[in-house]
Amino acid sequence: MGAHAQPSAPTPMPKPKAALPSVLEQREIRAQLAPRRYTTLAAEIGAKVQRLPITEGAAFRQGQLLVQFDCSLPQAQLNKAQAGVDATEKTWKANQRLAELNSVGKVELDVSQAEWNKARAEVSANRSLLSKCQITAPYAGRVAEQKIREQQYAQPGQPLLDIIDDSLLELEFLVPSRWLTWLNQATEFQVRIDETGKAYPAKVQRLAARVDPVSQSIKVNAAINGKFPELIAGMSGQVLLRSPELK
Repeated sequence: MGAHAQPSAPTPMPKPKAALPSVLEQREIRAQLAPRRYTTLAAEIGAKVQRLPITEGAAFRQGQLLVQFDCSLPQAQLNKAQAGVDATEKTWKANQRLAELNSVGKVELDVSQAEWNKARAEVSANRSLLSKCQITAPYAGRVAEQKIREQQYAQPGQPLLDIIDDSLLELEFLVPSRWLTWLNQATEFQVRIDETGKAYPAKVQRLAARVDPVSQSIKVNAAINGKFPELIAGMSGQVLLRSPELK
């Protein structure tokens, strides 16, 4: 009888490999500090800039005067229009009394009333124009850039000041979309700012409404958690946020 063949040992099943970190997970996550709100203030009228009471880089309060135009001409036009209102009102009232005595025709009475209405409309238009001679701060913040100087003539629509609201500094950056399994609005982390060399606490504020299908990433908006006078908009640094699988 021939020797029986020994049964071969079972081949061990390969262990499942842990999911490899994506390229985005391996890469340093960078972010830049941005102001909560920012805008460019522009001239609504053509006039000479008389005063710029807040210098570049200085802070201001909500409602504080930022730009004062020379509005001597619009003021004179308002005074003239107001005088026209007074004169046409007297004429209309006089014609009303005459009409009661049948001493003036209806057409003349209606014309005098129309002239009075026209004069009042001119006053309203001149007051509206005069209200644009001052630009006040829509919110508290700082002047980021001064685009015009005192005594220069501004054209309608010309940019005058860049202002920012730096009461809350925000961060915007991309993370892998697979992080959505643990990342949420309550997530806290640290960000190391290059310019100061220090790490600061931050907290996720909101996540983007959709995932980028090409890069499989999602945009995150966060904010510095606390007040740090040395931080200003435009600084950048490294987001110290890692997936729990990589910690």
